[in-house]
Parts: sequence; structure tokens; C-alpha cells
Amino acid sequence: MTVRFGYTILYVPDVTAAIAFYETAFGLKLRFLHVSKLYAEMETGAVTLSFAGEEMAEMNGLAIRPGRKGDLAAGFEIALICDDPQAAWDRARAAGATPVKPPEAKPWGQTVGFVRDLNGCMVELCSDISTVA
Repeated sequence: MTVRFGYTILYVPDVTAAIAFYETAFGLKLRFLHVSKLYAEMETGAVTLSFAGEEMAEMNGLAIRPGRKGDLAAGFEIALICDDPQAAWDRARAAGATPVKPPEAKPWGQTVGFVRDLNGCMVELCSDISTVA
């Protein structure tokens, strides 16, 4: 049996708003938007970041706790590797991301900062840990 991590799906109230935000805030590009506008995929490298309308959860027989900007962040984050975490953090804030913690150098040599997206999802903006000696 082989298992590999393929994609993360964030359930959102408005897929097209999520696409626009991630394009503006993080510079990601749209890969695919279903004609229903209930599912989209962003170009993110080996692992795909996807958005699904919250009603898709119900259609799939799932119960979810919707993410909202004013709620306590859920117990997960998405991490975006950046060549300049500070510039990425500044860009995200300018696009309306909620600042959580500015980028800082960690003892292991990585630079890490945090924002929350328009729906309250925690987003880590970090340097590539594989380049740390």
C-alpha cells in the first residue's frame, strides 16, 4: 500500500473570494475552478491547496465547524514557504490578512511568521527549512 499527501481542502463560505484573497495576499495562481464555483485548486507545488464551499461538506455527508475571522483559530495551519517571509507577511497584511505574529528567526535557523486569512485560517509564512544547515 502506498500513501502520499495530495491536497488540503479548506471549506469556505465563498470559494471565489478565497481565490481572490490567496492570489492577492500570497501571489498564488488559480489552477482550476469548477463551473459550480464550489471547488477550486491553487497552484502551490507538489501539494495542492483547495477550497470547497461549505455546502460541499454537507453534500459529502460531513459536519464541519466553519472557519470565521473572529473565532479562535482551528487546531491546524497551512504553511507557505517563502524566499522572503517578511515581504510575504507585509503583502498578506496589505491584502487584508489579520496579523498574528511577525516573522522572526527561530533557534533552528528558519524564519517564521503568522497571519490569518479572510476566513480565520492560520497561515504560516516561513523560509525553507531544508536550506537550514
